[in-house]
Amino acid sequence: MQKDWLTREGYEVMTAIDAAVARRLIRKADFDLILSDVRLPEGDGLSLLAWLKKEKPGIPVVIMTEYASYPDAVKAIKMGAKDYLPKPVHRECLFEIVKELVHPAVTIQHSLERLFKRDSAKAREALHLAELVAPADISVLILGANGTGKESIARTIHFNSPRKDEPFVAVNCGAIPPELIASMFFGHVKGAFTGADTDKKGYFDTAKGGTLFLDEIGTLPYHTQSSLLRVLQENVYMPVGANSERRADVRIVAATNEDMENSITEGRFREDLYHRLCEFEIHQPSLAECPEDILPLAEFFRKKFSDELHKETSGFSTDAERLMLAHSWSGNIRELQNRVRRAVLISKVPVIAASDLNIRKSTSDNVTKIVPDLRPIKDDEAEKQLIIRTLESCNGNKTKAARMLNINPTTLYRKMNKYGIE
Repeated sequence: MQKDWLTREGYEVMTAIDAAVARRLIRKADFDLILSDVRLPEGDGLSLLAWLKKEKPGIPVVIMTEYASYPDAVKAIKMGAKDYLPKPVHRECLFEIVKELVHPAVTIQHSLERLFKRDSAKAREALHLAELVAPADISVLILGANGTGKESIARTIHFNSPRKDEPFVAVNCGAIPPELIASMFFGHVKGAFTGADTDKKGYFDTAKGGTLFLDEIGTLPYHTQSSLLRVLQENVYMPVGANSERRADVRIVAATNEDMENSITEGRFREDLYHRLCEFEIHQPSLAECPEDILPLAEFFRKKFSDELHKETSGFSTDAERLMLAHSWSGNIRELQNRVRRAVLISKVPVIAASDLNIRKSTSDNVTKIVPDLRPIKDDEAEKQLIIRTLESCNGNKTKAARMLNINPTTLYRKMNKYGIE
């Protein structure tokens, strides 16, 4: 069943009935990901994991476990498994993990799935702009660091547009081998090159009538940029080996984490293509820019993974919350999600501790604390903004905000009155 799901999404999948068959396949071929049950007809997934760490240490492994087998999942994570999947395995959970670990070149979506909502002012502004530009059939460029949710903005644009009933095709430009880019984008006809045994559709055909989302557009080779520019200018393209042009009927939404001005100055990206792609620009902020998103998102993921694992958790300790607010989150929402998932898995009590998050102090020691002790601050405006930010991160809970600021509630109320904070 899982093979069928993944094959339909464009992955190449091989299956093995037991550990012995799996080892033979792994020795013969290169794999991007191993999915293994803990219990196998012969051998077991944990032994296979131990063998993989010695024989093929670079292959990520995901272990599948029964809901009740938390010790197996914990042991697998400690042995080096990248993640776990609780059984019965749900299609959406499988795709989420596989996509994160394998980074496929293309995915196709037919319905909007909004997994979480960011409530910070900057994130709300990005979402507002996406909904505002959605009805206008113009190209959009989304800027932002990795892991900030740029694709969710692209999906919002598509599913609020007149093209919402047609495919949303997401392409990871950085995952396509340079020699295959023309064929993958525009398709090819039978006999166009060695191995072209049949006609094959490209991304422009697959997304016909819908939206083509070009993620990591800054990695696109320079020679391919000319072909893409022509499609955007003239709305026509030619499959590899074909004699006639086809009409392009897609909306282009692109995204990048690169500084496009530098890429243009350094000659890595065409300026005319940039202006074609950037008819409307949206900046998706990082978690570092929106610290008030951290705790609400952490709480969302805690509830999600608690339900997924049927494991009871009630929240985070104050130390855990302070650690999350102080952490730099260079991996953004993706990193936060992974750390909370792990914490839910290994937590021995309902309240998740700072140690469960596995955030090394060295990663945040040099980061300015988002919520330091309030008392040393001398600048009134800085103090006011710190109180506002902390209250937002605590959803207005003044008792919790006072704990985060290391002051008593009476002092917090007094300072709120002083600065006119409601």
